[in-house]
Formats: sequence, C-alpha cells, structure tokens
Amino acid sequence: MFNSIFLQFDSGNLASMLPFLAMILVLYFFMIRPQMNRQKKEKAFQTEIKSGTKVVTSSGIHGKISEVNNTDNTITIDTGAGKIKFERSAISMELSKKYVVPVKKK
Repeated sequence: MFNSIFLQFDSGNLASMLPFLAMILVLYFFMIRPQMNRQKKEKAFQTEIKSGTKVVTSSGIHGKISEVNNTDNTITIDTGAGKIKFERSAISMELSKKYVVPVKKK
C-alpha cells in the first residue's frame, strides 16, 4: 500500500496524495495534539502538589495529602481508613469545592 502511495508521489501526481496528507493532519490535530496537552497539564499538576490538597488517585482512592516527600517522589494520603503511601504519578486529579455537586435533601 505504501509503495503505491510513494510511487504515485514520485510520478508527480500530488493530487492523489492530498487525502492521505489530510488524514494525517486530522489525526494530529484531533487526537495526538490534545493528548500531548493533557499529559503536559497532568505532569505540571503532579509536580505542584502541596500538602493539604484533596485528591483522587488513578485507582479511585479519595483522600487528603498529609505529606509530600520530594526525595523519593512519594506522597502520603490520609484516607478514612488510614494513611497510604503513593507514587506522585498515581495522583489523578484534585478535588476542589467547585466540582462538588450539592446533595438535595428530600
């Protein structure tokens, strides 16, 4: 398949290459680039974590950061059951008051 594509390009028929190039551009701008931006934001969040922040781990455990150890990249999270030590990369997102949905009482 790629041989025929490159052979067509060598013959100077650029019009037949345009759909292939357009498909690559669409994949880049709609899939690859947004994923790279998300990874950069998550990496920045993980490096700026402070003690006292309420977080959720990638495994779904909710808790409050009680200790940040920069030497070995670990974080101690205080959950309802006790304190658990996690790698910094296991922190998924921060829980803040703006994301909490109020519970309606009947």
